[in-house]
Amino acid sequence: MQKVADLHVHTHLSDGTFTPEKVVEYAKAKGLSAIAITDHDCCCGITPAILAAEDLGVEIIPGVELTTEVNDTEIHLLGYFIDWQDDWFARKLKEISRVREERAREILSKLRRHGVDISDDELFELSGPGSVGRLHIAQLLFKKGCTSSIGQAFTKYIGNGGSCYVKKFKLTPLEAVDMIRRVGGVSVVAHPKTINIQNKSTEDIVASLVKDGVRGIEVYHSDHSDKNEKDFKALAEKYNLLITGGSDCHGFGKREVLIGKVKIPYELVEKIKNTLK
Repeated sequence: MQKVADLHVHTHLSDGTFTPEKVVEYAKAKGLSAIAITDHDCCCGITPAILAAEDLGVEIIPGVELTTEVNDTEIHLLGYFIDWQDDWFARKLKEISRVREERAREILSKLRRHGVDISDDELFELSGPGSVGRLHIAQLLFKKGCTSSIGQAFTKYIGNGGSCYVKKFKLTPLEAVDMIRRVGGVSVVAHPKTINIQNKSTEDIVASLVKDGVRGIEVYHSDHSDKNEKDFKALAEKYNLLITGGSDCHGFGKREVLIGKVKIPYELVEKIKNTLK
């Protein structure tokens, strides 16, 4: 049986709903040989996942997902095979997490001004020791009956253009690539379909990211159509980029449990490893 991998998985330590241990159980059940733990601005889930996977034969690839911004548009970069235990990297992520917390408090303040009362304690109890994000707030809005769905929480309140939206800390793609490179990792542009910068084509954006040092592109993703995959694969070939793919699983944080929905051949993982030699 061919080995397969899912290189984009979140845990409850960022904006997923499953513990690292539960993520590993799902991965095993879905027949995955390897998964990458790619929490937002946080590496707390990697060690627990590695420990949980020891007896299950699932390889855990240490990763992270960093949010960057260009012209007020978010661009997410994935870092693979990072040294997640590096002290400098831990301090940088802690700084980003602190700014995340400040943003979350500001969103809650705006929500209260709109008659929605969610306390700081409620939010941080839900997010736990990892990285707090808007999905945690959306979950609470839904749980309290303030919205009919988690998706509506974004469209009505906290998504871009929502009444309680607050901009994120700005990290440039070049800064994120340098962070990932400094801890031995490989940077990959995540879900390129979602990037929409005015007056710039997807190819323009990818070309700019390549200049910043990005080395791969997430061709396969749960939200990508067959045409998307074909187009992004062509860009990968044109710019000599590594091809990756993942489900972008957030547990029950999305419409379904996505882990294993995207399965890429393990040989693509080996190609990433070969760039590290």
